[in-house]
Amino acid sequence: MCRRGTAVFSALVVVLFLFGSVQLGHPQAQHGHPQVDWEAVAQIREEGFQRSELADTVSYMTDVLGARLTLSAGMTKAQEWAMAEMERIGLVNITLEPFMDYGVSWDNEYVSLHLLEPDYQPMVGFPLAHTPGTDGRQELDVVIADVRTKQDLERFRGLLRGKAVLSTAPAAVDLTRFSQGTPRRTEEDLRELEENVTPPPARPPAQPRNPDLLSAQERMDFYKEEGVVVVFQCNSGWPGAVRGFARPGTRDDQWSREGSLASLPIIAVTPEHYNRMYRIREREIPVTVEVEVRNHIGDEREQASNLLGEIPGSDLADEVVMMGAHLDTWHASPNAADNTSGVAVVLEAARILKAIGAEPRRTVRVALWAGEEQGLHGSREYVEKHFGDPNDDEVGVTPAYEKFSAYFNQDYGPGQYRGIYLQGNEHVRQTFAAWMAPFKDLGMTAISIQSVGSTDHIPFDRAGLPGFQFLQDRVGGTGGHTNLDFFDTLPVEDLMKNAVIMASFVYHAAMSDERIPRKGVTLSR
Repeated sequence: MCRRGTAVFSALVVVLFLFGSVQLGHPQAQHGHPQVDWEAVAQIREEGFQRSELADTVSYMTDVLGARLTLSAGMTKAQEWAMAEMERIGLVNITLEPFMDYGVSWDNEYVSLHLLEPDYQPMVGFPLAHTPGTDGRQELDVVIADVRTKQDLERFRGLLRGKAVLSTAPAAVDLTRFSQGTPRRTEEDLRELEENVTPPPARPPAQPRNPDLLSAQERMDFYKEEGVVVVFQCNSGWPGAVRGFARPGTRDDQWSREGSLASLPIIAVTPEHYNRMYRIREREIPVTVEVEVRNHIGDEREQASNLLGEIPGSDLADEVVMMGAHLDTWHASPNAADNTSGVAVVLEAARILKAIGAEPRRTVRVALWAGEEQGLHGSREYVEKHFGDPNDDEVGVTPAYEKFSAYFNQDYGPGQYRGIYLQGNEHVRQTFAAWMAPFKDLGMTAISIQSVGSTDHIPFDRAGLPGFQFLQDRVGGTGGHTNLDFFDTLPVEDLMKNAVIMASFVYHAAMSDERIPRKGVTLSR
C-alpha cells in the first residue's frame, strides 16, 4: 500500500474508533441522529438464533412448572426456579421483593365432573379461584337458575336447595375461532396503525346500573341462602375452552380466607358441555351430575413478591433500564401465551446479553411481576415504592425517578414483534426507528404513537416514566386465560425473534449517551 493510501486508511481507523461503529461499545449520535451498534446487533442475532435456549425455557415452564396463580404453590415453585435460572444466566442482585399484603394462598388440587343422566359423559370444568371445594364427591340434580333481576328471586325461591344450578345463559360458540385461525397483521394493518396519529376518543361515562339488576355477588348470596350446592357457569364462546377467573368479591375482601370459605363452589364449564346440560333441562328432562372439587385455602394472609435480577452497569450504574413480564397466571392451564411466553422472552434476552459479554453502561434490571392478572398489583406497587408518584404531592418522587431510563414489556400473547407502541411519546420515535432498522428483515417495521393498556408498562407510564409495549402479531393459538393454553400452541420461532429484538433494544438503551426522553419534554431556550 502506498504512503498516501496508508495515511487514508489510518485516518479512517481513527474515525471509526471515535464513533464506535465497528466494535461492541457505545452507540453514539451523529448530528442528533441515534446510531446503532451493528457489531452488538450481529452478536445478539447470532447468539439468539444459533444458540437459543428459549424453546427449552418455555417448555420447562409450561410442561413442568404449570399454572402460577399469585400466592399459589405453583407460583412459589416457579419463582424458586426463576431465581435459580437468573443465577445460572449470570444475573446478580437477585431479589424476591414483597410488595403488598396480598391475601391467602389458593390451590386447586383436584376436579372431577361427569354427566350421569340422561347419558354418561365426562365433562370439562375448572373451579373459579378463591372458592371452596365440594366437601367430597356429590351426586346432584341440575336446574336452570339464571337469576338476573330482583323479580327473579321470588321465581326461584324455595326451589334450589341441594341442587347444582346453571347460572348463565347458554354460550354462543364461535366455530371459526380455531378452524380459520387469527390472521397475522398485514402490511395494510401496520400502515393503518402507523397512520393513526390522533388519540382515541374519551370513553363515554359509565351508565348508572339498573337497580333491578343483581350484581354477581348478590346472585351468589341468593344461591347460598337457598341452599345451592354447586354453581355452574359458562362465559366462553370458544370451542373446548373454559374461561373462569376468580369468585365475585375477591377484590373487595382482598382474597381473604373468610371470603373464600363463605363462597359456594363455582365451576366454569366448557361451552359444549354446559350447553348440553342447559338444552336437556329446557326439555324438562332431569339432569344428574357427579362432581368433586378439592381446593386448598391458606390459613394466613401472605405477602406477594416480585422477582428481580440485574446486569450491573459501569459508568452510569446508578441509572436503570428495565425489561419485564408477568410471571403469574390464571390456574386452568400453564398459560403458555399469557404470559409464559413473555417471561421466556425476557429471560432469553437477559441470557443473550450475558452470553455475548455485554457490559452495559446503565444497570439492566429484569422484573418478573406477580399480581398482574388481578390488577397490575406487582408492577404498580414496585413503581410507587422505587420511583414514587409525581401525580401525588404527598408521595412525590424518589431520587431514582430521574435516573430511570425506560421499561420494555412483553404481554399480549406470543405474537412476533412487528413494531412498538410509543405510548404517546413522540420524543422516542427517531430513536426507536433507528433501533428497529436491523430487524426489518424480521418484519419489525411499524411505529404507532398509540397507547395500549392492561399490562405492566402502564404503572411506569402513569408515573411519567418511559414504559413501552411492543406491537405484536396476532396469532391463531388458543389465547390466554383458558384451559387450552399449552406449549404446543406457541410460535417458538417468533419468540426467538422477540428475544433478539428485546435484547437489542435494552442494550442500546443501556449504552446510549442519553436516557430515553419522556413525554411532555419542552425545548430549552
